[in-house]
Amino acid sequence: MSRVSGLDLLRAIAIVWVMVFHSYLAGYMGGGVLRWSGWMGVDLFFALSGFLIGCQVFAPLAAGRRLDFVDFYLRRSFRTLPAYFVVLAIYVAWPAARETSGMMPLWQFLTYTLNLFIDPGRSAFSHAWSLCVEEQFYVLFPLLAVLLAWRGSWRQTALVMALLVLGGMLLRAVLWMHGLQPVLARGGDASSTYLRLLYYPTYARLDDLLAGVGLAAMRCYGTRGWAWVQRHPNGVAGLGIVLTAICMAGFDGHRYSFAGNVFGYPLLALAMMALVASAATGRGVLSRWQVPGVRWLALASYSLYLSHKMVYGALHKHFAAWVDGHGYATVLIYAAAVLAVGAGLHYAVERPFLQLRERVRRWRRQRLEASDAAALVPAVESVAVD
Repeated sequence: MSRVSGLDLLRAIAIVWVMVFHSYLAGYMGGGVLRWSGWMGVDLFFALSGFLIGCQVFAPLAAGRRLDFVDFYLRRSFRTLPAYFVVLAIYVAWPAARETSGMMPLWQFLTYTLNLFIDPGRSAFSHAWSLCVEEQFYVLFPLLAVLLAWRGSWRQTALVMALLVLGGMLLRAVLWMHGLQPVLARGGDASSTYLRLLYYPTYARLDDLLAGVGLAAMRCYGTRGWAWVQRHPNGVAGLGIVLTAICMAGFDGHRYSFAGNVFGYPLLALAMMALVASAATGRGVLSRWQVPGVRWLALASYSLYLSHKMVYGALHKHFAAWVDGHGYATVLIYAAAVLAVGAGLHYAVERPFLQLRERVRRWRRQRLEASDAAALVPAVESVAVD
């Protein structure tokens, strides 16, 4: 899929939202709607990922072709692994650069199981939990999509997605009643329990990815639902904005509630799905709204996400006397440092590997085409002899 300006806008909003949320690492402990709702930026990232990856997987299947698993995982590996391993190496080799001292074992980062066994008290590079969700999604979703394409139609795919959402709601209900509620009742560490059981684990946070996947299926299979979205992009965007506002107000002070955990996540996923749907049409206000710097933020968002907490922590721990307490100047200093480090990672690591990826994919296509041509020659000769 070629770049769509509306999707770039959403990706830029998502990374800024998350970075503002993590501003407490820079000593900012104030309130504000962006500050306490910024965790939702990750949900927007998930919905975008579900849609974009879903399109990559569904497009060939909807056209009756086989999914090229090698090419799919080649693209994902070159996209996510190099920058991630560079930042992980810094966290491991240079403890002073960590935003907090405690860090989970290296094997959990290397196996992408951090989010399944995380200790919230050891939170250095803890934002890698979302990368773990993504990697697990990359492994399992294409296999499920191929199985569904082989055994059924897009309607069965939609049914499976709906059942997974309902299963997630049921699971969170059980985890809340038997895990979080007893802790709340006795006044224990609700935050740690909530993060371990209901926030970080993949099995509890699939709603946004499934929403994106469902939207991708609508688009690739040319459903009437997608045709309707294309005719009403601004109405869909308005729905997404209203639902997001409802979620922001509803989750404020109620993140540990039963309703928030069971019904709030699907509602938030629906909000993110509506925003992504409107942007993906290439029409409407989200696509026409041209903001300087948005495309660059979208392109560098992965590098910014990986590195921003480390920059916040390093500045606040080691240079607070020089950079903190200067009002807007402090904000500008932190922002400039985050953008500089993120840009360095993007241009020095992420971008070169993406360019290498295209060379490797081009070389592989040429090899496959040559192999197919060589296999065709004996067949033609056999026909001629017959």
